[in-house]
Amino acid sequence: MPEEKGLLIVYTGPGKGKTTCALGTAFRAVGQGLRVLMVQFIKGSWHYGELDAAKMLGDDKMEIRPMGRGFVKVGGAETDPEDLRLCQEAWEFGRAQIDGRKYDLVVLDEINYVISYGMLDPEKVVKALAERPERVHVICTGRNAHPKLVELADLVTEMREVKHPYTKGILAQRGIDY
Repeated sequence: MPEEKGLLIVYTGPGKGKTTCALGTAFRAVGQGLRVLMVQFIKGSWHYGELDAAKMLGDDKMEIRPMGRGFVKVGGAETDPEDLRLCQEAWEFGRAQIDGRKYDLVVLDEINYVISYGMLDPEKVVKALAERPERVHVICTGRNAHPKLVELADLVTEMREVKHPYTKGILAQRGIDY
């Protein structure tokens, strides 16, 4: 039946709100009795409000697993081998949870970043997601979604910045940005 198909959803683009959008979908899923896991590929060193909110729902309903160290260095500097190791560990964990069918929805938060940084092989990710169990929903977030991931996805939403408070010197706000 079509309504029982697990969807592959991609939230990408240069605008703000990709993780927040995934969390809204996750919250809706929990409300419908689905079990949700969010694997965060980069976040890990800061405390985010969504961690406390997920705990309030209960680990049997929604779990958020920060598996990075915060920000990763890219560009001029070589990527730290520890960040590469953590990224690989997050991918293997996320993939095992998708294949294990414990969760109905798995959010791979910031996976688009680590793919675009060359820390994760896009071919391997796309192949694994194409072969996932039929009823498991997956959301991939982050800027610069790989074209093959976009092609495979059932839904792709691109966030576009129109206006941002930072341009006026307004810093990140507790409860809104973290």
